[in-house]
Amino acid sequence: MTRILFIEDEHAFAIGLIDRLHADAYEVQWESNGNTGQQAASANAFDLILLDVSLPGKNGFDICRDLRKSNITTPVLMLTARGEVIDRVLGLKLGADDYVQKNCEPIELMARIEALLRRSQPSATSPDTTILGDIRIDFRQHEVTRAGTAVALTPIEFRLLKYLNQHRGNIITREELLENVWSADGSMLSRTVDVHVAGLRKKIEEDPRYPRFLLTIKGAGYKLAL
Repeated sequence: MTRILFIEDEHAFAIGLIDRLHADAYEVQWESNGNTGQQAASANAFDLILLDVSLPGKNGFDICRDLRKSNITTPVLMLTARGEVIDRVLGLKLGADDYVQKNCEPIELMARIEALLRRSQPSATSPDTTILGDIRIDFRQHEVTRAGTAVALTPIEFRLLKYLNQHRGNIITREELLENVWSADGSMLSRTVDVHVAGLRKKIEEDPRYPRFLLTIKGAGYKLAL
């Protein structure tokens, strides 16, 4: 079971998020004080740390900094009620892996948690070939065929399809796709993903208006269906 350390002093917010995490089968240890939170992070193995910035005892920035100085590499997702760019930059420079405002949509927060957990695992090895209905993809040869007839994909479409296939069945956010397929900043080019997904659907779906394989998960991202 995936173990999450949640360091948060706002009880109503903590209880609501813990209920969601439990519903998705995550095991959660909750600490409401910065000092006890850091002690827990240092003494136990977790798959992810959810870390509030403003805490009694010791703030989240200092906790993150000290964990990294101690060579604790557990992914850290920082949470804050503030949205200033300087806070996000500071958190990331101190070693956080992502930074989210508490007032974001719950579905976005859960998607970011899932994305961080995926990225922290060893990369999945894509099989040489994948079948999507009458579409056959040969990743070794960079070839796509429909019922034996070649389908021409652009290099970026092929990389997009390969990445989705490596994480098949999982929801992938636009930001994760931009980072891993385009190596770009999601805040600048998020529309790029939608355009290329639409183009890819036209080539691999029988009816792009009603896709069977390359699915949009509203408010979260995309996934390649199992």
